[in-house]
Amino acid sequence: MKFLITIFFSINLLFASTLELSITSNPSKLNPIISSDSASSEIEQWIFNSLLKYDKDGNIIPDLAQSFKLESETLLKFKLRKDVKWQDGKNFTADDVIFTYEKIMDKNIYTNLKSYFKLVESVKKIDDYNIEVTYKKPYFKALETWLIQIIPKHILEKEKDLMTSSFNRKQIGTGPYTLKEFKNSSDIELLANESYFEGRPKIDRILYKFFPDSNTSFLMLKRKKLDMGGLTPIQIDRQIDDKFRKNYKIIERPAFSYDYLGFNLKNDKFKNIKVRQALSLGIDRQELIDILFFGHGEICTGPFRPGSYAYNDTIKTPKRDKEKAKNLLKEAGYDESNPFSFEIATSTGGDRRINAAQIIQYQLAQIGVKVKIRVMEWQAYLNTIVHPRKFEAVLLGWTQVLTPDAYPLWHSKADKLGGFNLVGYHNKKVDELIEKGASTVDRKKLSLIYQEINKIIVEDLPYLFLYIPNSITVVNKKIKNVKPSFIGIMHNQKDWIKP
Repeated sequence: MKFLITIFFSINLLFASTLELSITSNPSKLNPIISSDSASSEIEQWIFNSLLKYDKDGNIIPDLAQSFKLESETLLKFKLRKDVKWQDGKNFTADDVIFTYEKIMDKNIYTNLKSYFKLVESVKKIDDYNIEVTYKKPYFKALETWLIQIIPKHILEKEKDLMTSSFNRKQIGTGPYTLKEFKNSSDIELLANESYFEGRPKIDRILYKFFPDSNTSFLMLKRKKLDMGGLTPIQIDRQIDDKFRKNYKIIERPAFSYDYLGFNLKNDKFKNIKVRQALSLGIDRQELIDILFFGHGEICTGPFRPGSYAYNDTIKTPKRDKEKAKNLLKEAGYDESNPFSFEIATSTGGDRRINAAQIIQYQLAQIGVKVKIRVMEWQAYLNTIVHPRKFEAVLLGWTQVLTPDAYPLWHSKADKLGGFNLVGYHNKKVDELIEKGASTVDRKKLSLIYQEINKIIVEDLPYLFLYIPNSITVVNKKIKNVKPSFIGIMHNQKDWIKP
C-alpha cells in the first residue's frame, strides 16, 4: 500500500505544473532573521510572510496584518488576519510577531535587522490578533520596519541556539510554497501550500536548478529548460535569435541601482564647484550607456530611484557641453598649459566599471583633462582606497531602495571611518532636511523634504551620477497572468498559470 501511495504521489508531481528557475549560489541559512545573502532571500520569499508588503506600485499594504494604523506619530497599531496558518497547521497569532521581534533584539543573535528596530520602544500584545508598537520618537520608516518576515514561536521557542538550529535547513512558514528539501549545491524544490491564506498558488511546484556558472543558465534558457531568467545587454543584443524571442517575453525596467563617479571633496582639486561642473559637462552619459549596455539603460539624474516618493522629476537630464566645460575649467585656473588632472580608482570583478573609467578618460581628454586610472582587486580596493578615503575619485555604485534613507550617504555626521559618506559631503541645509525627514511620518510631507534633498545634492555635484542599467528578464510566453510592474514581475506569482 505504501509503495502504491509513493507511485501515485510521484505520478502527480510528474504531471504537476512546474515553474523552472535557476540559482547560482547556495543559500546560507533559510531563516529570514539571520540570513543576509541574496540566495537565501530568494528562497525565503516563497516560505515566509511579513506583517506588511509592497504592492505592484511600491505602496505599503497589509500582508499578515489585516489592517494597520498610525494612531499618532509614535503609536502604530496592527490588526492581524485570523485565517493564517503555519505550514504545519498551527494558527498564526500575535505571539509569533512578539517572538520574532524579541529574537531579533536578542544580544546572542547576530542579525543586521537590529538596526531597523533602533527606535522601537516596545512591541505589546493586546490580544491574539492585535499588537501595539510604540516608537521612542516619530520615525519615517515606522511602517518599513515591519517588512521583516515572521518566524514561528511554537517551533523555535525551545531552541537554545537559533544560529545553528535545524530549522535553518527545514523551515515552516506561512508563505505560498513549502520547502520540500534543501541540500548544498543541489536543486531546491518548493511545493504549493494547499492552505495558503491568499489562496493556493496556481503553479504546483517551483524547481530551482543549481547552476554555479551564470552562462549555464543562459544556455538552459536557450534550450527552453528554464521558464525565467535574466539576460545581460550583450546577450539580448547579440546572442539570441528569433526562435528565442518567440519562446520568451522580454521585460525591461530600470534596475534598482546606479553607478557614479565620486569626488574626494576634502582634496583641494575638487573644492571648486566649477571644476566639478566642468567634469560633469565633459561626460557624455548616453554614450556610456550605448557602449556599456548597448543602449539598455538610462541616464541617472540623482541619488533616488525614479518613480519613488524621493525622486525629483524637475531635475534636468545632464547633457554634454564641451565648450562650456572648457570655459569653466579656465575660470577655475586650468588651460592647455596647466591642465586639470586626477585619478579614478576602481576595481576588478567585471569589466563594466573599468570600461566606464576608460570611456570617461577618453571623453574628458576632449576638454583638456588628463585622467589616470587605477584598478585594484575588490577587497584591496575597499580596504586601502575606499574606506580610508585615499582617493581622488572613485567609480562605484549603490543599490536603490523604495524607501531611501539619506543619512548614511549624505549627512555630514556619516563622514567618518566606517561610514558611507565616502566623499566627505557636508551641507548644513541637507543635514537639517535629513533630520527633519527622519521624524516625518506623513508621506506627502516626507516626499517634499526628500525632493529638496535630491535637488540640493545634484546642484552640489559631490558625485557625477552616471547611469542606471536596465534589468532584463525573460519569461516563458506560455505562462499566463505575468504582469510587469514598478517593483518587478513576481508580485502576483500565485496567480500565474503554466499550462
